[in-house]
Amino acid sequence: MAYKYMASAWRKPESSYVKELMQERVITWRKQPAISRIDKPTRIDRARRLGYKDKQGYIAVRVRVRRGGLRKSRPRMGRRQKRMGVVKYKPAKSVRLIAEERAARRFPNLEVLNSYWVWEDGRSKWYEVILVDRTILPELNLGKGRGRVFRGLTSAGRKVRGLMSKA
Repeated sequence: MAYKYMASAWRKPESSYVKELMQERVITWRKQPAISRIDKPTRIDRARRLGYKDKQGYIAVRVRVRRGGLRKSRPRMGRRQKRMGVVKYKPAKSVRLIAEERAARRFPNLEVLNSYWVWEDGRSKWYEVILVDRTILPELNLGKGRGRVFRGLTSAGRKVRGLMSKA
């Protein structure tokens, strides 16, 4: 029953207790490293719905990703201005997928299960990524080689590939 109220509060954070709480927390989050392991998920209801369990082999990681478009460096050699191609370029991946990939690179022995949005400010977005030990979930059909996130098998990856309308 408590998860229902938590979920409804997170649906409209600006009109519930969530906004004040998160504005205080974000002050410390900005000082932390971009990828930091956390003891418990911030949104436990969302994490549980996406497969998180509070037991050995499951970890949650908070990832900070910078907001905005693709930042391309300006070409050094000659082109006319129209063909410089610096601004107004969009990355092919979502910011959430970028966060998942960064977490997967930081923890190479773990597999990305899923992720969810936590908070954002003018400069950054924070996502929490659920990572699982490969031996815990053999039914994920992990196989050898690259992880699920790099093959586009997480929900963020499937959405980018056009396999899901909403994640």
